[in-house]
Amino acid sequence: MIIVRNSFTAIPGQASKMAAHLKEMAAAGNLRNPRVLTDLVGGFNQVVMEHEIESLAEFEETYKKYASDPQIREKAKEYLQIWTSGKREMFRVV
Repeated sequence: MIIVRNSFTAIPGQASKMAAHLKEMAAAGNLRNPRVLTDLVGGFNQVVMEHEIESLAEFEETYKKYASDPQIREKAKEYLQIWTSGKREMFRVV
């Protein structure tokens, strides 16, 4: 199993909005075991979304779906306006 972690720095005052939006995106995309996390210590306005995949091939299929599904693309428009930077990490569960 692989954990996909997408970390974002939200625009100040938008972290809660972004967290709620990422929950909606995870539900719309039927992501497996999604979790949305916000910072307690460290950098301010950090929002993280994690989910599980079985393989890198599944990752590719999921993101093809995100790129082509009109409902998901419409939801994505809003969240693109509320973050300043981000990164993706993938971890194999051992």
